[in-house]
Amino acid sequence: MPADIPVASTGTPSGVPARRGIPGSVATIALLLPSYAWLLLAVFLPLCTMFVFSFMNATPMGKTPIVFTLKHYQAFYTQPYLVKIAWDSLLMGFWATLSCAILGFFAALALARATTGRVRETLLILILLPFWTNGLVRVFSWTMVLREGGFLDMLLHSVLPDAGSIGFLYTRPAIVLGLVHGYLPYMILTCYIALVTIDDSILEAAESLGARWWTILGKILVPLALPGLTTGAVLTFVPVIGAFMEPRILGGRVGVTMGTVIEDQFTQAFNWPLGAALSFTMLAVVLAIFATFSGVLRRNSGAAA
Repeated sequence: MPADIPVASTGTPSGVPARRGIPGSVATIALLLPSYAWLLLAVFLPLCTMFVFSFMNATPMGKTPIVFTLKHYQAFYTQPYLVKIAWDSLLMGFWATLSCAILGFFAALALARATTGRVRETLLILILLPFWTNGLVRVFSWTMVLREGGFLDMLLHSVLPDAGSIGFLYTRPAIVLGLVHGYLPYMILTCYIALVTIDDSILEAAESLGARWWTILGKILVPLALPGLTTGAVLTFVPVIGAFMEPRILGGRVGVTMGTVIEDQFTQAFNWPLGAALSFTMLAVVLAIFATFSGVLRRNSGAAA
């Protein structure tokens, strides 16, 4: 019989150290470090700087001696008109967020359940289209639509020549309309992500058991899409109450909000400490609102379970 042929070993040759892969923790840190470094530089560092500014008696770039004080956080007490402005801003943010929630949910429902393929892709592109245009251009375009003698009036007078004007520029509804136009895509996308993951068999089972469409909507679709609605509400409400471009352009004299007041402190009055203090006060109010809202949601979900 022929001699056995030696088989080459597939292992590491003797004397050569085996190569070790990068530990998982090191790889994770290496991948996350650039993102967290950018987050630190672009978000947390400016926020911390503004937070320190809010306790100063004057803007640090001037020649006034810097003294740390709490007087700027007493602005809502010493200047009561700010309370009304803050309440109007919160109320405006509520109506804008509610409008976005209603319109965004049903638009996302139509995308997730009534469209497929290229039609869905085309509609998603159209939804994202406002993000591709300048915000200032979008807001000024609404002035051409909502003003007296604008596009709405032209449409009305083409049907009813003797009708009056229906333009409502420089009103609070005009501000809400501009805010909804700017932030509606956030709500649509978050609701769409939640709705598209719902299993069709759940809806088919409900239909086979005789559930009406409103029952399916209220008992299945809305509860399962609640995470998307909550996320969209946060992404909409937080920037809306601090918006200043839409209130200033579409609101005119009635467009005084906390966003415009804070902007004036930074750009006109050059009172950065007061502007920073007002910003952090509104941030605390918003966080308290969402903390309460999330607590109610948790209790309701626990009771339903």
